[in-house]
Amino acid sequence: MTTNTASARYEGLGKDGKGSITTRSGVLSGQPYGFGTRFEGQPGTNPEELIAAAHAACFTMATSFGLAKAGFSDGTLDTQCTITLDQADGGFKVTKSALVLKGAIPGISAEDFASIAEEAEKNCPISKLLDCEITLDKSLEG
Repeated sequence: MTTNTASARYEGLGKDGKGSITTRSGVLSGQPYGFGTRFEGQPGTNPEELIAAAHAACFTMATSFGLAKAGFSDGTLDTQCTITLDQADGGFKVTKSALVLKGAIPGISAEDFASIAEEAEKNCPISKLLDCEITLDKSLEG
């Protein structure tokens, strides 16, 4: 079992607030996010971009391991993930995660490649997470 952590801080409220995200590894350290980075194309990141990166990475790794398990030892996989955020019921909801995989695997048939990729899509941890129960513990400080 592994655990990973990240934190987010938001100063100010609503559209005028400014946030930052930091990960335990330090890959993100005070990375800005907020309304402008989420909806107006300003520099920084946003939750949907981070979900897209996580899903692309997890799925690609799962496909790689599936190919290795099937006996393949060489190749390249490139995945693009597009997360769609829609307005729904007076709020917002992630409605779609679209994965586009391109692979170059010597000696594999199109059918085997498709089968391994489909299995990876169903079973990578982030694919499973995107359809999950969410719990929330709340506390106020100060």
